[in-house]
Amino acid sequence: MSKVYLAIPRALDDLQGHVSEDGKIYRSKFGPDQYLGKVDLSSGKIYESQFGPDKKVGYVDLESGKVYLSKVGLDEYVGRVDKNGRIHRHVPMGADDYIGNVDQFVSYAHSAGAMLLLILPALEEKD
Repeated sequence: MSKVYLAIPRALDDLQGHVSEDGKIYRSKFGPDQYLGKVDLSSGKIYESQFGPDKKVGYVDLESGKVYLSKVGLDEYVGRVDKNGRIHRHVPMGADDYIGNVDQFVSYAHSAGAMLLLILPALEEKD
């Protein structure tokens, strides 16, 4: 199990949840952990849990660590993950922002799932 942290400037990183070895992603806040979705470890596709069939929200390139959000038409590049477990959000015309990390790097797929289902939604809540 790998813990997922949101980067907080000039403070301790905030625990958001965890990713299990089989690719299931959970939010760890108050009360029992909430199951958010999963990542297919062989293809890099990331699915959000919902009533009925799970919804594909994005995918990761398993060789480069580049993360894409699935949209109608062209998919949107949202950032990258690296082999140190660090998560970076894409900034057009600038250096990518460090936004979080996974404490035990297992694969690009695990880190990318944490990015799309835990870190990016937490950043949107703060805005």
